Amino acid sequence: MNEQVIALLKSGIWDLATCADGEPNVVPVAFKDMTEDGKLVVGDVFLETTLRNIKANGGKIAISVYDGQSLEGYQIKGVAEYVTEGPVVDTFKNMVEAMFNGAATAKGALIISTEQVIVTTPGADNKKVL
Repeated sequence: MNEQVIALLKSGIWDLATCADGEPNVVPVAFKDMTEDGKLVVGDVFLETTLRNIKANGGKIAISVYDGQSLEGYQIKGVAEYVTEGPVVDTFKNMVEAMFNGAATAKGALIISTEQVIVTTPGADNKKVL
């Protein structure tokens, strides 16, 4: 992943897309981050359908990240693994509990290994695989 993609992942809006049994699902996520080794992580607060789809489709997932003002964007395709304990989960639990004053928590986290990054920014590089 190049520096532009990383910068947008750190600042932009993410939508997670999954599909199972011919039924697509897409959700915006607020609790997201990137590990030092380049994996994408998402805290599970309300991801029931996403988790069901990941279990049914071998972990396949797509992420759309974009800037609504500049229209810079990327689609990231990868494989997600679900974890329910460890430092990543602890970080999301603390983050969610602080935001919701203890009324909600993270139940786990998706750890996503990137397989492909595709430009979605309008222009000459649209659909270019990085």
